[in-house]
Amino acid sequence: MAGSEAVLRRVIEALELLLGTAKAAGTDSGPLQSTKHVDLLESLRFNISILEEKFAQDPQWDELQRLRTEVSKQAQCLASCSDVPWNFTCHALLLLLCLKQCMVLLATTYCPPQPNSKTAEAAPPLSPDTLSIAQEKTVQAALQFVVTLGICPYLLPGVGLPLRSRTEFSALVQEVASPRCISSATRRLYATCTVLMEVANHTSLSRLILTRHLGDLLVGLCQLGFCPARRKGEEEAKPLEEQVVSCQLGFRVGNLLWPSATVGLQLPSAPGVMGNGLTEEERSSCREALQGLLDRVYQPLVVRELLLLQGGPKQGSGSSGRSSERGLAPAPAWLRRLCGQLLSERLIRPGGVQAVVRGILEGAGAGAAGGSSAEAAAADWRKCDAVARILSTCPQQSLSLEDYCQQVCPQVLQLFLIQDKLTARQFQQVATMTVLTVARQHPQQAEKHLLRPILEPLLRCSDDVTEVPLKELLAGTVLVKEEELSECVESVLKVYVVGNEPTAFLLDSLQPVLGTIFSLWCFTKQNVSFLRTPCQEILLWFLEKCERQIALSILEGLARLGGATHLLHPLCQFQAGSEGGAVVTIREAISDEDEALYQKVSSEQWQLEQLVELLSHCQSSGLAGDFFLCCLKELTRMAGQGASKMESAPLSSCNSPLDLEQCCSPGLEQQERQLQVLQLVGMMCERISDALFTDISQVVEFVATTLQRACASLTCSSGGSTVEAQTLSMAMGLVAAILGGAVQLKPADFASLKGLVPLLEDLSHVHPEPVIQELAADLRITICTHGAFSTETVSSAAQSTLGKSDAGVAVKPRALVRQGLTKRLPRETSNPKAALPQDHMESSLGTDPISNLPKGPLAGESVAEPGCGSQDLQELLLSVYDPDIPARAAALRSLSRLIEQRDSEALKIQEKLLKAFLENLEHEDSFVYLSAIQGVVLLSDAFPERVLPYLLAQYGSAHPGTQEAQTVETRMKVGEALMRITRALGDMAFSHRDNLIHTFLRGARDLDGTLRASSLSNLGELCQILHFQLGSVVHEVTSCLTAIAKTDGQVEVRRAAVHVVVLLLRGLSTRAVEVLQDALLELYHLLKFVVRCEQDEVTVLHAQLALEELDGIMRELLFPRQTLEKKIEVLP
Repeated sequence: MAGSEAVLRRVIEALELLLGTAKAAGTDSGPLQSTKHVDLLESLRFNISILEEKFAQDPQWDELQRLRTEVSKQAQCLASCSDVPWNFTCHALLLLLCLKQCMVLLATTYCPPQPNSKTAEAAPPLSPDTLSIAQEKTVQAALQFVVTLGICPYLLPGVGLPLRSRTEFSALVQEVASPRCISSATRRLYATCTVLMEVANHTSLSRLILTRHLGDLLVGLCQLGFCPARRKGEEEAKPLEEQVVSCQLGFRVGNLLWPSATVGLQLPSAPGVMGNGLTEEERSSCREALQGLLDRVYQPLVVRELLLLQGGPKQGSGSSGRSSERGLAPAPAWLRRLCGQLLSERLIRPGGVQAVVRGILEGAGAGAAGGSSAEAAAADWRKCDAVARILSTCPQQSLSLEDYCQQVCPQVLQLFLIQDKLTARQFQQVATMTVLTVARQHPQQAEKHLLRPILEPLLRCSDDVTEVPLKELLAGTVLVKEEELSECVESVLKVYVVGNEPTAFLLDSLQPVLGTIFSLWCFTKQNVSFLRTPCQEILLWFLEKCERQIALSILEGLARLGGATHLLHPLCQFQAGSEGGAVVTIREAISDEDEALYQKVSSEQWQLEQLVELLSHCQSSGLAGDFFLCCLKELTRMAGQGASKMESAPLSSCNSPLDLEQCCSPGLEQQERQLQVLQLVGMMCERISDALFTDISQVVEFVATTLQRACASLTCSSGGSTVEAQTLSMAMGLVAAILGGAVQLKPADFASLKGLVPLLEDLSHVHPEPVIQELAADLRITICTHGAFSTETVSSAAQSTLGKSDAGVAVKPRALVRQGLTKRLPRETSNPKAALPQDHMESSLGTDPISNLPKGPLAGESVAEPGCGSQDLQELLLSVYDPDIPARAAALRSLSRLIEQRDSEALKIQEKLLKAFLENLEHEDSFVYLSAIQGVVLLSDAFPERVLPYLLAQYGSAHPGTQEAQTVETRMKVGEALMRITRALGDMAFSHRDNLIHTFLRGARDLDGTLRASSLSNLGELCQILHFQLGSVVHEVTSCLTAIAKTDGQVEVRRAAVHVVVLLLRGLSTRAVEVLQDALLELYHLLKFVVRCEQDEVTVLHAQLALEELDGIMRELLFPRQTLEKKIEVLP
C-alpha cells in the first residue's frame, strides 16, 4: 500500500513536469502571432523531453515507468508520434490512466480502522485514494490540456463550442493542433474519448471530468457514434456551407433551441470500416458509452448540455460574421436531430419533466440554486411559456398522444407539489402554463390526465358526482386526507385563478366542484384555516369570469334553490386538520330527529349568511344586484302560483292521512322554498343593500319586479297588505325621483324605463287607491314623453323620496352614488348669515345628515329640530358661521366644552356638530381651524366608530358622497385631527389600525409632495402609538417606504420616508428582528442605498442614524450581555 501511495505521488509529479510552463505559454502578449505558435510548440516539446529524461535517469521513477509501460500496451492507440500536440496528449492520457490504476489499487487494499467510541464526534479518516486540493488542481489542469488538444481540434465545424470562442489560449491551440487528415483526426478523437471514459469510471476522477468537460465529452461521442460517414472516394474537405446544415424548427428558450417534435433521427450506417476510419463495432461502442454517460450524469445538466450542443440559429445571408460570433454557431442537421431525440428521451423517462424544466430554466439563466436569478426567470413568462409548449408537444418517439400523456402528465402535476421556496414559483408557473396549453390543444387529454386528477379529491366527496360507495363506509372514515385536500385546493387556485384563462372548457370543468369548494369555504369561516382565502378566490374568479346566467344558476344552487351546483355529499363532513387545513370524513348518523333537523337548519342558515358575504364582494360587477332581482322575480312567480295551487287541491277529497300528506306536500315544499327565498332576500337587504344596484337598468328592473308582484297580489286578493303597499309606494317614489332629476338620465335609460309603461298602466286600473292610480298614470306619461311633461304629483313624490320638507326647493340633477344621495352644506360667503337664512340652515342641518356615517342605535334616536332644543345651543350653531373670527372661535370652543361635558342636548345633534366643525376646518385663521380640530377630537372621543370612518374618507382626495376635490391644506388639517384622535384613543386605536395605516399609505402616493410628507410623518407617529404592532401590513409599509426613498423627486418626502424607518428601528429595538422578519433585510438595503446614492445631506444623516440603530440591535441580539445568575429547579 505504501508503494502505491508513492507511485500516486510520482504520477502527480509527472503531470506537473509534463504541464510545466505549457500553462503559461501562449498567454503572453507577443508582437507576432507566429511567435506564440512557436513558443507553444517548443514548450510542449521541452516538457515531453524533461519527462522522458526524468523517467530515464531517476531510479525512484522505475515503478511508475513499469506501470506506464503496462498501460501503454493496453492502450496501443496512444503511441508516440512526430505530431507534438498529439504526443503531449498521449503522455497526459497515459499518466491519467496510471493515476486511475493507483487509486483503484489503494481503494481495494484499504481497510478502514474501527471507530473509537471515546472520540465518536471525530471525523472518519479519509480513504488513501483521496486527492488533496493541490493534486486535484494538477489533475484538472491536465484534463484541460487533454480536452483542448485531444478533443476540440478534431471536432467537425459547427459541432461543439469552437476553440476560438473560449479563451485566447484555446484559439492559439486551434492553430497549432489542426488535423491534417480526417481519418487520423477521427482515430485520435476516438482514443481521447475512450481513455477519458475509462478514467471516468473512478468516482473521484469522474467528478473532475464530468463537472468541467461533460459537454466536450458528449459532443465527441456524438460525432464518433452518429456522424454520417463519408464513403471512400468522396472529397474529405467540403465548403463550410455544405458541412453545416441548420434546422430552425423548435421552441426558443433564451439563446437555446428545443427541437420540434416532428424532427426525427435517421442516420446512415454501413458495415465494415467507415470513411471516417472507425469500424461499426467502434461506432456502436461509442453509442453505448454515450447512452451510459447520459444515464449516470445529473439529468438537468445533461439537458442543458444537449441544448447547447444544438448551437444557434442559422445565419441569414445578410448577417455579418460579427453577429455569428456573439452567439452559438449553427450545428449540423444530424447533430440537431440527435440532440432532439436524446432530449425527448430525457423527457419521457421517470422524473424527466423536472429534469427538463430544471435544465432549460437553469440553462436559460434561472440559476441552479434559485435566489434572485430564479425569481427573474419566474418573472419572465416567455421562458416558462416555451417550456410549457415543449411539455405539451408529443415527440415522435412516443407511440401515441395517449401514451405520452400517461407518462408526462403525472409528472407535470408533481410540479405543483414542490415545496422549495427558491424554485417552487417557477416550477408551478411552468406547470400552470403546461396545463393551460394542453387544455387548448388537446381538451380531451387534458380532462382525463390533468384536470380530472387535480379535481379528484373534491369530486370524491361531491353530491351526485362521486363514484365512491359512501354508504358502505363506516362513520369517521377519512375520505380525503388533509394534505390531499390542501394540495387539491392550491392546485386549483394556481391553474384556474393564477392561470386566468377563462375558456368555456376550463369553466365547465370547474363547475362540478364549486359546491364542495363553497362548503369548504363556509367551514373555514368557522375556524382558522389557510384554505379560506384560496377557496374565496376560486369562487369569486368563477363568478366573475363565467356568463351571467351561469353565475346566477350557480348562486341558486349554492342557496339550495335549484340550479346545477353539486354540494357536499350529505354523508360527508369537514373536520379541522392538524396542520391548519381540513379533512373530509364520513358523517355519523344522528338518531335524534330533532337534533338532526336542528343541525341541518343551522348549517343551511350559516351557508346562506356566507353566500351573502360572498355576494358582497361581487357588488362592483353587478352580480349581487342581478341575483337580488332574480330572487324578487322568484317571489313574484311564487306569489302568483300560491293561490292557484291551494285552490286546485281541496282537502275534502282526502280520505286517509296518507292522501292528506300527499295533498299537502306540494304546498309545504312551495312554502319552504318561499321561506328560503324570503330569508335570502332579507339577508341581502340587511347586509349589502347600500350598494346593491350599480346602474339604472338594475333599479328599473327592481321597480318592474315590485310592480309585477303588486299586480299579482292585487289579482289574487281584493287588496294588498300594509307591507306590500309600502313597498309599492317606495318603488313608485323611486321612479319619480329618477325622473325628477336625482339621476342624470341618458337616452338608453329611457329605453329601459319604457318597460315600466305596461305595468304602470295595469296598476292604474287595478289598484284600489286613487292616489296610486293617479301617480301611476302620471309616471307613465312622464316616461313616454322622456320627462318633457311632468305633473305636480310626480314632483311631490320625487321630493318626498329625496327627503325634502320644503316643496319650494328645486331638485337639481346629481350623480347617483352607491352609498345614497347626499348634499353638501353650502360654502361660507362674506356674509354667511345673509347667504344662509336661519330657516334654510336649520332645514339643512336637520334633514340632510352625513349619509356615510354608520347608523347605530344613537343615530336612530330623535334629532333635535330647530325650536325643540336649548336656545343657547341654537345660538352657538349660528355663531360658528359668524364672519367675526373671535366670535366664531369662541362658539367652536363652547361647543367643544359641551361635548367634553357630555351634554345631552349636544350629543343629540352630533351630526350637525360634526358638519359644523368640518366646515370650519377650511378656514384660513389658525385660531378657528385649531378650535375646530379640538372639537372633532372631542366628538370622536364620544363616538369613535362614527367619526373616524368619515374623517378617513375626508383625508382622501374627495368629500364623501361628492366629487368635489379637497384642498391640500384641509386634508392636512384632517390628518392632524386624526393623529390627535389616535393619541387620545391610546391602546384602543389598535382596532382602527388597518384603516389608519391604509389611509396614510394612500396619502403617501398623493400628487402633492407636502401631503406625501405629512402622510409619512403621520404614519411614523401612528407606528409609535401602536407600539409598532403593524401585523400583516408591515410588508406594505416597508415597500412604500422603499419606493418613496428611492424614487420620490422631492427631498422633504424622502427625508420623511427615511425618518419613519428610524422611528421603526428605534421603537422596536431588539424586537425588530421578530416583528419585521424578512422586511428587515429590505430596510437594510434601502438604508445602504440612501447612504451611497442620496445627494441630500439631511436624508443621508437620517439613514446613518438608522444604520447605527440597526447595528446596535444586531450587536445586542448576537452578543447579549453576560449576566451571572443561578437557576434552581425543584424536582417533583
